[in-house]
Amino acid sequence: MRLIRTLPVAFAACGLMLSSLMALAQDAAKAWPQRPVKFILTLGPGSGADIGARLIADKLSARWGQPVVVENRPGGDGFVAINAFVSARDDHTLLFGPASSFTAHPYLHEKLPYDPRDLAPVARVSSTLVSISVPPALGVNSLKELFAMARAQPGKLNWATITGATDLILRAYLTKTGIDMARVPYRNPVQALTDAAEGRLHLYWAAYAIVRAQAEAGKLKVIAITASEPTSILPGVPTVAQAGFPDLTFDGLVGIYSTRDTPMALRERIAADVKAALADPAIVNRLQATGQVVVPGSAAEFAASIDRQRAAVAEVAKVLGIKAATH
Repeated sequence: MRLIRTLPVAFAACGLMLSSLMALAQDAAKAWPQRPVKFILTLGPGSGADIGARLIADKLSARWGQPVVVENRPGGDGFVAINAFVSARDDHTLLFGPASSFTAHPYLHEKLPYDPRDLAPVARVSSTLVSISVPPALGVNSLKELFAMARAQPGKLNWATITGATDLILRAYLTKTGIDMARVPYRNPVQALTDAAEGRLHLYWAAYAIVRAQAEAGKLKVIAITASEPTSILPGVPTVAQAGFPDLTFDGLVGIYSTRDTPMALRERIAADVKAALADPAIVNRLQATGQVVVPGSAAEFAASIDRQRAAVAEVAKVLGIKAATH
């Protein structure tokens, strides 16, 4: 009987303790940052993500009263930046970049030098517009025409993509449909762009920002975008789903990540501040000019987007018979 009488008291005490801990976490989130914040970028200077990071950093610096520094760490399939971020073990160091920097890692490498759980989504920033282009001389105006030509001429046409995730997606589609197109590996996207514009590469899957100048000059034809939704940036250009090829859908998610032990209250506060920064029309216009669609989202929304991309990559890996690596 004594135990039964004390249970309500114990539950009340636990409730008070939980409330106190939540209040402390919220107070800590409000006090952050106490010193300069660093964004470690997986891409180099001048990329769409880099431009976005610097625009947002300026806004957040004014909002937070602390400098926000952008540090570019490109290379190594994203490992250089990710390892620098993870090894910092600092709640004032954040990772900034596309989710495609790591969602395909388990299927592209035998062993991972980091634990994927160490990348905790904080805020979705934008979606890089990803396009599928062909040289005009090829004489096709749609994905349907392109794949019909490839089916009619086995092994005659070739292709290239610029990320591991998109590489897996296209390989899986070609495997499922039995279409024989040759994959051309490139270390330098500039060379791939040159070959596509000069007709030596027949399908080029890359960020629209990369092909934009050649497309506007008439040296490349954008026949589809891989985004889930159409965009006013490229009016009249269908999504791959609208073109009849939903298996090729891929959203170029870009956002901010913290360590997994960063309190949710702080992640939510950062996400809210990023969303406020992205409400500036000047930033929206600047990002759209680099081929990015502004889609701010909370930590939970960003995590859900990444989970969907991971699941999609896992499915195409199954088609290719690739097992996930461990860290």
